[in-house]
Amino acid sequence: MKNNVIFYFSDQQRYDTVTKEIMPNLIDFAEDGTFFENCYTCQPVCGPARACLQSGVYPTECGCHINGIPLPDNTKSLADYFNENGYDTAYIGKLHLSSGKNGGENIKCETTPIPKNRLWGYNYFRGADVLEFTSHGYDGYIFDENGKKIDFKGYRADKINDFALEYINNHSGEKPFFMFISQLEPHHQNDRHRFEGPKEKVEKYKKYPIPDDLSFLKGNYKEMYPDYLAAIESLDDNFGRLIACLKEKGIYENTTIIYTSDHGCHFKTRNSEYKRSCHDSSIHTPLVIKGEGFKKGIHDDRLVSLADLPATILSAAGISVPDYYQSVAVQDDSERNCVFIQISESQCGRAIRTKRYTYSVTSKKILSSHSNIYFEDFLYDNEKDPAQKNNLIKSKEYNGVKTEMKNLLLEQIEKIEGKRPKILPCIYAKKK
Repeated sequence: MKNNVIFYFSDQQRYDTVTKEIMPNLIDFAEDGTFFENCYTCQPVCGPARACLQSGVYPTECGCHINGIPLPDNTKSLADYFNENGYDTAYIGKLHLSSGKNGGENIKCETTPIPKNRLWGYNYFRGADVLEFTSHGYDGYIFDENGKKIDFKGYRADKINDFALEYINNHSGEKPFFMFISQLEPHHQNDRHRFEGPKEKVEKYKKYPIPDDLSFLKGNYKEMYPDYLAAIESLDDNFGRLIACLKEKGIYENTTIIYTSDHGCHFKTRNSEYKRSCHDSSIHTPLVIKGEGFKKGIHDDRLVSLADLPATILSAAGISVPDYYQSVAVQDDSERNCVFIQISESQCGRAIRTKRYTYSVTSKKILSSHSNIYFEDFLYDNEKDPAQKNNLIKSKEYNGVKTEMKNLLLEQIEKIEGKRPKILPCIYAKKK
């Protein structure tokens, strides 16, 4: 019997929130799997990151470099590969890949049922394209695969998890399943301009220490951090409920489970909102994987990209990874020399994160998918400056490092995007 595969996805979760106090269930779960310490997103924006996961290629290569662009109609998704290989497929929660213009067609389903051809092969569906538009921290509605509206009352993360448990409990077991659980928490509630943690948990985080990479900058972390952490604790509670359900059903041992997030959160310290920057607060995410091919109870310090996870997911099910995937299964023990990051909406930017350095460039074409000319923007020595307080992009002492990082970034751009742009010296140095 093939293994079941569950991908548990949070939204906008910082790496440093995975602690015994905030996420005890995930910490315990990591004893059965591998905790990846150096996982970074390939795109710190919701839709583009999700597009990479479903398509196996970088956001610019599937055409989804910003939010509001659906996957192309000819996309062969993860679900399609699992369907072809004898799996049942289910998607629970936020999809964020169906609304918008696709060629001459403009589909608006942010708050309405998603057309079946834009469920991207998932046969069972309990969710919404833009879950933050159909719900708040408490109460809201979703849709099933037939477009039927389902109202829910209660804390959103609990209810999304309930829909996942309902699927597991009702699954016949005749075939293995692949289930993608996409929680919205701890993402801020757009229309209310705040984070919404469960009310009973917020008080305990009122005096929780602010991370060093936030506290020296202006932002809204003082007001928002308690709700943010409370929301993450609720995710952990629900992840624990999921694990308990799998064990009760007797299928925990033959289920590969991946827990990660699309990007982090910098609380309006690095730009005017929460992500879309090259900083670790924006790009460094949790990643824990349990299953065949993953060692138990270890911390792995290899560089891993969100872009590696499509291949990892298919490999976990014994499905051949397509040649066109811009992705390497982390089970292969290969090691990256850097993570390549595309940045959009706040800028048209590119960045690399090595184990020691962060180097990024930006262009004047803010909403473009690509640029022929970029300007150096940030350089951080993360070994000496883990909170990324000092931008070294104009430091003469680091000229050799800049040259090395520039060439490495150009190699990545050419490899992924097929073009080699120019990178020019920065116009001005930013302090943060």
